[in-house]
Amino acid sequence: MSYIGTPPSNAFTSLLKQDFSTSATTGYTLDHAVNNANDIALFINFVRQEPTAAYSASGTTLTLTSATASSDDMYCVYLGQALQTVNPPNASVGTSQLVDGAVTSAKLASGVGGKVLQVVTATDSTQRTTTSTSYVTASNTLSVNITPSSTSSKIFVTVSSAFGLPSGADGIATIYRDSTNLEGSLGSGFARLSASNGASIVMNVLDSPNTTSQVTYQVYIRETSAVANLSLNWTGVTGTITAFEIGA
Repeated sequence: MSYIGTPPSNAFTSLLKQDFSTSATTGYTLDHAVNNANDIALFINFVRQEPTAAYSASGTTLTLTSATASSDDMYCVYLGQALQTVNPPNASVGTSQLVDGAVTSAKLASGVGGKVLQVVTATDSTQRTTTSTSYVTASNTLSVNITPSSTSSKIFVTVSSAFGLPSGADGIATIYRDSTNLEGSLGSGFARLSASNGASIVMNVLDSPNTTSQVTYQVYIRETSAVANLSLNWTGVTGTITAFEIGA
């Protein structure tokens, strides 16, 4: 059929339905206001009741001419309350129809296993030192905050920097998630420098935080003998930490 102007959209209409908890009464409350009894179709024990004869309705007040019993099944259909939906045809929506930021990471996380959902990174070029034999941050800013889109997401964290310490000393670096040391079964951190003046370090870890709350990944360092300063970002090297959220 031909049309003048824009063709009408294909639409699907469904009518609102309300179920009632029945008791020995004639008065009930409607979820939606109506003008009169003809605006709803009332069914008791699956038999449609005659408007104005079996019941009256005005606003949200429904009044029956005979009381129901608690064992009765009663519901109504709102004849004037239609829900209409229009679904666009397949492959008809382009990027220009999407509002900026409308597709969230949570939506991307659904059914896209192995895809990078977000990336956060931080850098620091200040040399940080410690003689502590326990893991400390040494006030370093090699840390990132990330909020996973799904509890099943994995977070891949990579760090690059440089260590420096006098010959004969021993230094170790690791990555923490909040207060949890992620060195796992290694038992000695991810990077270790012994009997050397300095060296580049690279650390990587694939973590499963199992949360949708914000988590912090940060570099921690420690000495093993407290005999000399252990330096991170040695000689002003710019350290970098990056966290990738990977969809499960």
